[in-house]
Amino acid sequence: MSDPVIQGWCPGALRPMASGDGLVVRVRPHGGRLTTAQASAIAAASAEHGNGLIDLSARGNVQLRGVRAETHEALIADLRAVGLIDADLAQETRRNILVTPLWSPGDGVQELAAALEAALAEAPELPGKFGFAIDIGPAPVLQDCAADIRLERSAEGGLILRADGMALGCPVGLADAAHEAVRLARWFVQSGGVTEGRGRMAALIRGGARPAGVQAGGRPPASPRSVPGPGLTAWGALIGFEFGQLTAGTLAALAPLGPALRVTPWRMLLIEGLTNLPRLAGLITDPDDPLRRVVACTGAPGCPQARGSTRPLARALAAHLATGPALLPEGALLHVSGCAKGCAHPGPAALTLTATATGYDLIRHGTARDPATRPGLSAAALTATPDLFLKAPDAP
Repeated sequence: MSDPVIQGWCPGALRPMASGDGLVVRVRPHGGRLTTAQASAIAAASAEHGNGLIDLSARGNVQLRGVRAETHEALIADLRAVGLIDADLAQETRRNILVTPLWSPGDGVQELAAALEAALAEAPELPGKFGFAIDIGPAPVLQDCAADIRLERSAEGGLILRADGMALGCPVGLADAAHEAVRLARWFVQSGGVTEGRGRMAALIRGGARPAGVQAGGRPPASPRSVPGPGLTAWGALIGFEFGQLTAGTLAALAPLGPALRVTPWRMLLIEGLTNLPRLAGLITDPDDPLRRVVACTGAPGCPQARGSTRPLARALAAHLATGPALLPEGALLHVSGCAKGCAHPGPAALTLTATATGYDLIRHGTARDPATRPGLSAAALTATPDLFLKAPDAP
Protein backbone atom coordinates (compact mmCIF):
# COMPACT_ATOMS: atom_id res chain seq x y z
CA MET A 1 0.00 0.00 0.00
CA SER A 2 1.36 3.44 -0.90
CA ASP A 3 2.38 5.99 1.70
CA PRO A 4 -0.31 8.48 2.77
CA VAL A 5 -0.42 11.65 0.70
CA ILE A 6 0.40 14.89 2.52
CA GLN A 7 -1.75 17.52 0.85
CA GLY A 8 0.13 20.57 2.13
CA TRP A 9 -3.13 22.48 2.58
CA CYS A 10 -6.19 22.35 4.79
CA PRO A 11 -9.80 22.18 3.64
CA GLY A 12 -11.87 25.34 3.56
CA ALA A 13 -15.42 26.23 2.77
CA LEU A 14 -14.69 27.37 -0.77
CA ARG A 15 -12.12 24.62 -1.33
CA PRO A 16 -13.41 21.53 0.50
CA MET A 17 -11.41 18.31 0.73
CA ALA A 18 -12.73 14.96 -0.44
CA SER A 19 -12.83 12.25 2.21
CA GLY A 20 -14.23 8.76 2.52
CA ASP A 21 -17.61 10.04 3.72
CA GLY A 22 -17.97 12.95 1.31
CA LEU A 23 -16.58 16.48 1.26
CA VAL A 24 -15.07 18.04 4.37
CA VAL A 25 -16.06 21.72 4.53
CA ARG A 26 -14.09 23.78 7.04
CA VAL A 27 -15.62 26.99 8.34
CA ARG A 28 -13.32 29.58 9.91
CA PRO A 29 -15.24 31.66 12.47
CA HIS A 30 -14.32 35.35 12.59
CA GLY A 31 -12.49 36.01 15.83
CA GLY A 32 -12.97 32.36 16.81
CA ARG A 33 -16.59 33.13 17.67
CA LEU A 34 -19.97 31.97 16.32
CA THR A 35 -23.10 33.96 17.06
CA THR A 36 -26.28 32.07 17.85
CA ALA A 37 -27.50 32.63 14.28
CA GLN A 38 -24.22 31.40 12.80
CA ALA A 39 -24.04 28.29 14.98
CA SER A 40 -27.66 27.49 14.16
CA ALA A 41 -26.97 27.93 10.44
CA ILE A 42 -24.00 25.53 10.61
CA ALA A 43 -26.15 22.95 12.38
CA ALA A 44 -28.91 23.27 9.78
CA ALA A 45 -26.44 23.12 6.87
CA SER A 46 -24.78 20.03 8.33
CA ALA A 47 -28.10 18.25 8.61
CA GLU A 48 -29.34 19.28 5.17
CA HIS A 49 -26.18 19.10 3.06
CA GLY A 50 -23.89 16.77 5.04
CA ASN A 51 -24.11 13.66 7.18
CA GLY A 52 -24.92 15.57 10.38
CA LEU A 53 -21.44 15.18 11.89
CA ILE A 54 -19.37 18.23 12.82
CA ASP A 55 -15.71 18.21 13.86
CA LEU A 56 -13.90 20.81 15.98
CA SER A 57 -10.39 21.14 14.59
CA ALA A 58 -7.13 21.80 16.41
CA ARG A 59 -7.00 25.13 14.56
CA GLY A 60 -10.17 26.39 16.19
CA ASN A 61 -12.35 25.77 13.16
CA VAL A 62 -15.58 23.87 12.50
CA GLN A 63 -15.72 21.09 9.90
CA LEU A 64 -18.91 19.79 8.31
CA ARG A 65 -18.51 16.19 7.18
CA GLY A 66 -20.22 14.15 4.49
CA VAL A 67 -21.18 17.14 2.34
CA ARG A 68 -22.47 16.12 -1.06
CA ALA A 69 -20.79 17.70 -4.08
CA GLU A 70 -24.12 18.49 -5.71
CA THR A 71 -25.30 20.55 -2.71
CA HIS A 72 -22.00 22.27 -1.87
CA GLU A 73 -23.04 25.45 -3.67
CA ALA A 74 -26.30 25.60 -1.71
CA LEU A 75 -24.42 25.06 1.56
CA ILE A 76 -22.11 27.97 0.74
CA ALA A 77 -25.12 30.19 0.06
CA ASP A 78 -26.64 29.26 3.43
CA LEU A 79 -23.42 30.07 5.30
CA ARG A 80 -22.74 33.24 3.32
CA ALA A 81 -26.12 34.57 4.46
CA VAL A 82 -24.84 34.63 8.07
CA GLY A 83 -21.40 36.07 7.29
CA LEU A 84 -19.28 32.94 7.42
CA ILE A 85 -17.96 32.83 3.84
CA ASP A 86 -15.09 34.93 2.46
CA ALA A 87 -15.31 36.90 -0.76
CA ASP A 88 -12.97 34.53 -2.59
CA LEU A 89 -10.62 31.59 -2.09
CA ALA A 90 -7.51 33.77 -1.70
CA GLN A 91 -9.09 35.68 1.19
CA GLU A 92 -10.25 32.47 2.84
CA THR A 93 -6.80 30.89 2.57
CA ARG A 94 -5.04 33.91 4.08
CA ARG A 95 -7.52 34.16 6.97
CA ASN A 96 -5.88 31.43 9.02
CA ILE A 97 -6.07 33.06 12.45
CA LEU A 98 -6.26 31.24 15.77
CA VAL A 99 -7.70 33.39 18.57
CA THR A 100 -7.48 32.64 22.27
CA PRO A 101 -10.93 31.71 23.57
CA LEU A 102 -10.07 33.22 26.97
CA TRP A 103 -10.79 36.87 26.24
CA SER A 104 -13.05 39.51 27.74
CA PRO A 105 -14.75 42.51 26.12
CA GLY A 106 -12.39 45.47 25.91
CA ASP A 107 -9.13 43.56 26.27
CA GLY A 108 -8.23 44.09 22.62
CA VAL A 109 -8.41 40.49 21.43
CA GLN A 110 -11.40 40.81 19.12
CA GLU A 111 -10.27 44.21 17.85
CA LEU A 112 -6.84 42.81 17.00
CA ALA A 113 -8.39 39.80 15.26
CA ALA A 114 -10.49 42.10 13.07
CA ALA A 115 -7.48 44.32 12.32
CA LEU A 116 -5.38 41.32 11.31
CA GLU A 117 -8.12 40.05 9.01
CA ALA A 118 -8.14 43.43 7.27
CA ALA A 119 -4.33 43.69 7.11
CA LEU A 120 -4.05 40.25 5.50
CA ALA A 121 -5.46 41.75 2.31
CA GLU A 122 -1.92 43.10 1.79
CA ALA A 123 -0.17 39.84 2.67
CA PRO A 124 1.81 37.87 0.10
CA GLU A 125 0.70 34.44 -1.02
CA LEU A 126 1.41 32.12 1.89
CA PRO A 127 1.47 28.32 2.25
CA GLY A 128 -1.93 26.78 2.93
CA LYS A 129 -1.04 25.76 6.50
CA PHE A 130 0.71 29.02 7.43
CA GLY A 131 -1.17 30.63 10.31
CA PHE A 132 -1.30 33.36 12.94
CA ALA A 133 -2.12 33.15 16.66
CA ILE A 134 -3.57 35.96 18.77
CA ASP A 135 -2.74 34.99 22.35
CA ILE A 136 -2.57 38.33 24.17
CA GLY A 137 -4.15 37.39 27.47
CA PRO A 138 -2.04 37.81 30.64
CA ALA A 139 -0.64 34.30 30.11
CA PRO A 140 -0.43 32.42 26.77
CA VAL A 141 -2.63 29.36 26.28
CA LEU A 142 -1.93 28.56 22.62
CA GLN A 143 1.72 27.56 23.02
CA ASP A 144 0.97 23.96 21.98
CA CYS A 145 -1.13 24.97 18.96
CA ALA A 146 0.35 25.25 15.48
CA ALA A 147 0.99 28.85 14.40
CA ASP A 148 3.78 30.56 12.46
CA ILE A 149 3.41 34.12 13.71
CA ARG A 150 2.31 34.80 17.28
CA LEU A 151 1.04 37.93 19.01
CA GLU A 152 1.50 37.47 22.76
CA ARG A 153 2.20 39.24 26.02
CA SER A 154 5.75 39.52 27.25
CA ALA A 155 6.79 38.62 30.77
CA GLU A 156 6.56 42.37 31.54
CA GLY A 157 3.01 42.58 30.16
CA GLY A 158 3.73 44.36 26.87
CA LEU A 159 2.55 43.18 23.47
CA ILE A 160 5.11 41.25 21.42
CA LEU A 161 5.25 39.78 17.92
CA ARG A 162 7.09 36.45 17.83
CA ALA A 163 8.11 34.24 14.93
CA ASP A 164 7.42 30.59 15.75
CA GLY A 165 10.71 28.93 16.63
CA MET A 166 12.15 32.08 18.22
CA ALA A 167 12.44 32.36 21.99
CA LEU A 168 12.04 36.15 21.88
CA GLY A 169 9.53 38.49 20.27
CA CYS A 170 9.66 42.13 19.20
CA PRO A 171 7.64 44.73 21.15
CA VAL A 172 4.75 46.17 19.12
CA GLY A 173 1.87 48.50 19.82
CA LEU A 174 -1.76 47.44 19.60
CA ALA A 175 -2.39 49.91 16.79
CA ASP A 176 0.35 48.56 14.53
CA ALA A 177 0.48 44.91 15.63
CA ALA A 178 -1.59 43.58 12.71
CA HIS A 179 0.50 45.35 10.07
CA GLU A 180 3.72 44.25 11.76
CA ALA A 181 2.46 40.66 11.68
CA VAL A 182 1.89 40.94 7.92
CA ARG A 183 5.34 42.50 7.52
CA LEU A 184 6.82 39.47 9.29
CA ALA A 185 4.91 37.18 6.92
CA ARG A 186 6.39 39.12 4.01
CA TRP A 187 9.88 38.63 5.48
CA PHE A 188 9.18 34.90 5.70
CA VAL A 189 8.43 34.72 1.97
CA GLN A 190 11.34 36.98 0.97
CA SER A 191 13.75 34.94 3.11
CA GLY A 192 13.00 31.73 1.22
CA GLY A 193 10.49 30.22 3.60
CA VAL A 194 8.29 28.86 0.79
CA THR A 195 9.28 25.90 -1.38
CA GLU A 196 6.83 24.58 -3.95
CA GLY A 197 3.97 26.25 -2.12
CA ARG A 198 4.87 24.81 1.29
CA GLY A 199 6.80 26.04 4.29
CA ARG A 200 6.63 26.82 8.00
CA MET A 201 8.23 29.58 10.03
CA ALA A 202 9.87 27.25 12.55
CA ALA A 203 11.67 25.40 9.76
CA LEU A 204 13.03 28.67 8.38
CA ILE A 205 14.23 29.70 11.83
CA ARG A 206 15.92 26.31 12.33
CA GLY A 207 17.79 26.98 9.10
CA GLY A 208 19.40 30.07 10.62
CA ALA A 209 17.20 32.91 9.33
CA ARG A 210 16.38 35.64 11.84
CA PRO A 211 13.89 38.50 11.52
CA ALA A 212 15.39 41.95 12.14
CA GLY A 213 15.13 43.55 15.57
CA VAL A 214 14.69 40.45 17.70
CA GLN A 215 18.22 40.07 19.00
CA ALA A 216 18.56 43.66 20.21
CA GLY A 217 15.09 44.36 21.57
CA GLY A 218 13.56 40.93 21.97
CA ARG A 219 11.35 40.00 24.90
CA PRO A 220 10.40 36.52 26.14
CA PRO A 221 6.69 35.66 26.26
CA ALA A 222 4.94 35.41 29.60
CA SER A 223 4.87 32.01 31.26
CA PRO A 224 1.95 29.99 29.85
CA ARG A 225 -1.05 28.93 31.85
CA SER A 226 -2.53 25.46 31.66
CA VAL A 227 -5.40 24.81 29.31
CA PRO A 228 -8.68 24.68 31.24
CA GLY A 229 -10.70 21.50 31.20
CA PRO A 230 -14.47 21.17 30.79
CA GLY A 231 -16.55 22.97 33.37
CA LEU A 232 -17.56 26.47 34.40
CA THR A 233 -15.06 29.26 33.77
CA ALA A 234 -14.97 33.03 34.16
CA TRP A 235 -15.99 33.28 30.50
CA GLY A 236 -18.82 30.73 30.48
CA ALA A 237 -19.34 26.98 30.26
CA LEU A 238 -16.60 24.98 28.55
CA ILE A 239 -17.94 21.80 26.96
CA GLY A 240 -15.98 18.91 25.46
CA PHE A 241 -16.96 16.23 22.95
CA GLU A 242 -15.74 12.71 22.30
CA PHE A 243 -12.88 13.03 19.79
CA GLY A 244 -13.98 16.63 19.18
CA GLN A 245 -17.04 15.58 17.20
CA LEU A 246 -20.66 16.56 17.75
CA THR A 247 -23.88 16.15 15.83
CA ALA A 248 -25.90 18.82 14.08
CA GLY A 249 -28.65 18.26 16.64
CA THR A 250 -26.29 18.88 19.56
CA LEU A 251 -24.98 22.10 18.01
CA ALA A 252 -28.53 23.26 17.35
CA ALA A 253 -29.37 22.68 21.02
CA LEU A 254 -26.26 24.51 22.29
CA ALA A 255 -26.50 27.50 19.94
CA PRO A 256 -29.20 29.47 21.86
CA LEU A 257 -27.73 28.89 25.33
CA GLY A 258 -25.51 31.97 25.16
CA PRO A 259 -24.95 35.03 22.97
CA ALA A 260 -22.18 33.17 21.14
CA LEU A 261 -20.07 30.04 21.07
CA ARG A 262 -16.29 30.32 21.10
CA VAL A 263 -14.58 27.57 19.12
CA THR A 264 -11.44 26.45 20.94
CA PRO A 265 -8.38 24.65 19.51
CA TRP A 266 -8.82 22.09 22.30
CA ARG A 267 -11.87 20.51 20.60
CA MET A 268 -14.21 22.15 23.08
CA LEU A 269 -16.84 24.87 22.79
CA LEU A 270 -17.12 27.74 25.26
CA ILE A 271 -20.71 28.98 25.67
CA GLU A 272 -20.38 32.64 26.57
CA GLY A 273 -21.88 33.69 29.89
CA LEU A 274 -23.48 30.35 30.70
CA THR A 275 -23.37 29.67 34.45
CA ASN A 276 -24.58 26.07 34.46
CA LEU A 277 -23.47 22.99 32.55
CA PRO A 278 -26.00 21.82 29.95
CA ARG A 279 -27.39 18.33 30.28
CA LEU A 280 -27.26 16.81 26.82
CA ALA A 281 -26.15 13.38 25.65
CA GLY A 282 -22.67 13.25 24.16
CA LEU A 283 -21.16 16.14 26.14
CA ILE A 284 -17.99 15.90 28.21
CA THR A 285 -18.32 18.12 31.27
CA ASP A 286 -16.02 16.25 33.67
CA PRO A 287 -12.34 17.20 33.35
CA ASP A 288 -11.40 13.69 34.55
CA ASP A 289 -13.34 11.91 31.81
CA PRO A 290 -10.90 9.29 30.38
CA LEU A 291 -11.96 10.15 26.83
CA ARG A 292 -10.12 13.44 27.24
CA ARG A 293 -6.88 11.44 27.39
CA VAL A 294 -7.34 9.86 23.97
CA VAL A 295 -6.90 11.56 20.60
CA ALA A 296 -8.10 9.83 17.45
CA CYS A 297 -8.62 10.94 13.87
CA THR A 298 -11.61 9.92 11.73
CA GLY A 299 -9.87 6.74 10.61
CA ALA A 300 -11.30 4.19 8.18
CA PRO A 301 -13.66 4.22 6.42
CA GLY A 302 -14.25 7.98 6.83
CA CYS A 303 -10.73 8.83 5.65
CA PRO A 304 -9.56 7.14 2.43
CA GLN A 305 -5.91 7.29 3.53
CA ALA A 306 -6.49 5.52 6.85
CA ARG A 307 -5.08 1.99 7.17
CA GLY A 308 -7.56 1.02 9.85
CA SER A 309 -10.32 2.01 12.21
CA THR A 310 -9.36 4.37 15.05
CA ARG A 311 -12.18 5.59 17.27
CA PRO A 312 -13.69 2.23 18.29
CA LEU A 313 -10.24 1.11 19.45
CA ALA A 314 -9.55 4.45 21.17
CA ARG A 315 -12.90 4.28 22.93
CA ALA A 316 -12.22 0.73 24.13
CA LEU A 317 -8.78 1.66 25.49
CA ALA A 318 -9.81 4.93 27.14
CA ALA A 319 -11.08 3.26 30.30
CA HIS A 320 -7.68 1.66 30.87
CA LEU A 321 -5.76 4.93 30.95
CA ALA A 322 -5.76 5.20 34.73
CA THR A 323 -3.18 7.40 36.34
CA GLY A 324 -0.42 5.74 38.27
CA PRO A 325 3.09 4.38 37.83
CA ALA A 326 2.11 1.46 35.61
CA LEU A 327 0.03 3.28 33.01
CA LEU A 328 0.02 6.75 31.52
CA PRO A 329 0.93 9.51 33.97
CA GLU A 330 -1.56 12.28 34.57
CA GLY A 331 -1.85 14.60 31.57
CA ALA A 332 -0.29 12.14 29.12
CA LEU A 333 -2.13 11.17 25.94
CA LEU A 334 -2.84 8.07 23.89
CA HIS A 335 -2.99 8.92 20.18
CA VAL A 336 -4.67 6.46 17.79
CA SER A 337 -3.87 7.42 14.21
CA GLY A 338 -5.28 5.98 11.00
CA CYS A 339 -1.98 6.50 9.18
CA ALA A 340 1.52 7.90 9.64
CA LYS A 341 0.40 11.49 8.95
CA GLY A 342 -0.94 11.85 12.49
CA CYS A 343 -3.40 14.59 11.53
CA ALA A 344 -5.28 14.58 14.84
CA HIS A 345 -2.09 15.06 16.90
CA PRO A 346 1.02 15.89 14.82
CA GLY A 347 3.28 16.17 17.86
CA PRO A 348 4.58 13.39 20.13
CA ALA A 349 2.35 11.58 22.60
CA ALA A 350 3.16 9.28 25.50
CA LEU A 351 1.67 6.40 23.52
CA THR A 352 0.76 6.32 19.84
CA LEU A 353 -0.93 3.54 17.91
CA THR A 354 -0.54 3.97 14.16
CA ALA A 355 -2.66 1.84 11.83
CA THR A 356 -0.65 0.07 9.12
CA ALA A 357 -1.29 -2.62 6.53
CA THR A 358 -0.25 -5.25 9.11
CA GLY A 359 -1.93 -3.93 12.25
CA TYR A 360 -1.21 -1.15 14.74
CA ASP A 361 2.33 -0.01 15.48
CA LEU A 362 2.91 1.00 19.12
CA ILE A 363 5.18 4.05 19.50
CA ARG A 364 6.28 5.36 22.89
CA HIS A 365 6.97 9.08 23.34
CA GLY A 366 6.88 9.79 19.63
CA THR A 367 4.71 10.75 16.71
CA ALA A 368 2.63 8.62 14.38
CA ARG A 369 5.49 8.50 11.86
CA ASP A 370 8.25 7.49 14.28
CA PRO A 371 9.75 3.96 14.45
CA ALA A 372 7.58 1.45 16.28
CA THR A 373 8.41 0.07 19.69
CA ARG A 374 6.14 -2.89 18.93
CA PRO A 375 4.86 -3.25 15.36
CA GLY A 376 1.86 -5.07 13.94
CA LEU A 377 -0.41 -5.38 16.97
CA SER A 378 -3.99 -6.41 16.30
CA ALA A 379 -7.00 -4.46 17.52
CA ALA A 380 -8.32 -7.66 19.12
CA ALA A 381 -5.14 -8.18 21.13
CA LEU A 382 -4.98 -4.53 22.18
CA THR A 383 -8.58 -4.61 23.36
CA ALA A 384 -8.34 -7.98 25.11
CA THR A 385 -5.09 -7.34 27.01
CA PRO A 386 -4.54 -3.56 27.02
CA ASP A 387 -2.29 -3.56 30.09
CA LEU A 388 0.36 -5.55 28.22
CA PHE A 389 0.76 -2.69 25.77
CA LEU A 390 -0.18 0.40 27.75
CA LYS A 391 2.18 -0.27 30.64
CA ALA A 392 5.52 1.43 30.65
CA PRO A 393 8.31 -0.94 29.48
CA ASP A 394 9.76 -1.25 32.98
CA ALA A 395 6.43 -1.52 34.81
CA PRO A 396 5.71 -4.75 36.75
